[in-house]
Amino acid sequence: MTLTVGIIGAGRIGKIHVDNLRGNSQIRVKSVSDIATGHLEGWAKEKQIEVLTINYDDILNDPEINAVFICSPTNTHATIIKEAAAAGKHIFCEKPVSFSVEETEEALEVVEKAGVKLQVGFNRRFDPNFRKIREIVQAGQIGHPHILRITSRDPEPPNAEYIKSSGGLFMDMTIHDFDMARYIMGSEVIEVHAYGAVLVDPTIGEAGDIDTAIISLKFANGALGVIENSRRAAYGYDQRLEIFGDKGAAQADNNRANTVEVSTAEHVSKEKPLYFFLERYTQAYIDEVTGFATAVLENHQVICSGFDGLQAERIANAARKSLETGAPVQLNQLGQSATIL
Repeated sequence: MTLTVGIIGAGRIGKIHVDNLRGNSQIRVKSVSDIATGHLEGWAKEKQIEVLTINYDDILNDPEINAVFICSPTNTHATIIKEAAAAGKHIFCEKPVSFSVEETEEALEVVEKAGVKLQVGFNRRFDPNFRKIREIVQAGQIGHPHILRITSRDPEPPNAEYIKSSGGLFMDMTIHDFDMARYIMGSEVIEVHAYGAVLVDPTIGEAGDIDTAIISLKFANGALGVIENSRRAAYGYDQRLEIFGDKGAAQADNNRANTVEVSTAEHVSKEKPLYFFLERYTQAYIDEVTGFATAVLENHQVICSGFDGLQAERIANAARKSLETGAPVQLNQLGQSATIL
């Protein structure tokens, strides 16, 4: 059986997905749409894309296409999700689903009624190291979790134009960490307290955002969490995680070009972390599209659902509100299941 796919949006992430999907013998990448295609003709020919179009409706109306990948700007996601679901297509959507919880809820309702699958692009769930940490927690090897610490620092800040349209640090960067917190802990976040500052680039502050943050979390299972973010780490892409429980702890360190550590009388040294997300999460990007294709072809649940996307957005909104008010913000999750399936 083959999954025939259409890609909506041929920017950097769309092209990454094309390469990873084409590496799977069970997947056929038939069509790609983008608002402009002239600059894509040579690339599309090289990648053996059969249809290149400026109108994504051509993808939604194609009866051969089983699934769509939404890699367009965030402000288009919810609309395209609803249209794709109505067309009976399974959906992979980059994060976040939208900038509005209400919009995301509406999109998820349409998806549920249509009976199609929706996977949200939180690729870090598919990182082998982080997945191993989750397995350790679920197996009870560290006992009852007490503290989760996530460090996430980019090697360089984005430009001001990106900041203006990104939804802010909590929505475009920390949202990965919010999802990871739920994924690793296996429990919902019930309270958020966020601190933020502009310490990296003053133009980020002028655009109304922050570039440095500390976020404290309380979970429904009683555990606590801390996330720290920076838009610039001079030494590379800093991605670490530690969870501590009553029987022990587990941690995942940075990925490096090699694991060699040199010790001399003068110094001890090792390689810097891999430079950015494309290098750090190469395998995770491959595994997330493989997981989506398998879920569709074998008809089982996706690993990162629309509900997971919605919860991460709720936490991001709570963090923003906390930053604005200077006070902790309670999330209205006490009536829902505290365990993630």
